[in-house]
Amino acid sequence: MAKQSWKPGNMLYPVPAVMVSCQRENEKANIITVAWAGTICTNPAMLSISVRPERYSYDIIKETKEFVVNLVTSDLAYATDYCGVKSGRDVDKFKEMNLHKSISKVVKAPGIEESPVNIECRVVEIKELGSHHMFIAEVVSVNIDDKYMDKTGKFNLNKAGLVSYSHGEYFELGKKLGKFGYSVAKK
Repeated sequence: MAKQSWKPGNMLYPVPAVMVSCQRENEKANIITVAWAGTICTNPAMLSISVRPERYSYDIIKETKEFVVNLVTSDLAYATDYCGVKSGRDVDKFKEMNLHKSISKVVKAPGIEESPVNIECRVVEIKELGSHHMFIAEVVSVNIDDKYMDKTGKFNLNKAGLVSYSHGEYFELGKKLGKFGYSVAKK
């Protein structure tokens, strides 16, 4: 098999496409699309998002030290792209994309009502890494849409039509290949 060698770059795909909502007190709420987000700790529950300092949401998150990560479904793909290419300095993204704010339980920033999962976060550290700064945050509340709960109380997130981002394109998650531990499960 032949392979080409490229200059160093981020080729760790696919990644979750998420919309991050934030808000300063007495100002309009904003949404930024983030493809560099991830889980970093289970206990305490923590995640990270990486944002360029020149982005409008950067200063909002840095000042308020809170944000909400909103998972994206195929129904939200268009809004997700829009919120990634338009600046909150110029437009009200909630209004333009006909999205509705949900009241968060712990943080002041709103969630996005249309998202199946809203993850409320408080910043504990900011790592200035270069083109992007990483906001390391503790998850302080998780709000889920009842329509993905089954009769037994199981949350069926994988039926939501979640979206991933891979090398400049959006994809809906698809075919299940196995579950955790299936490679060593007794048959």
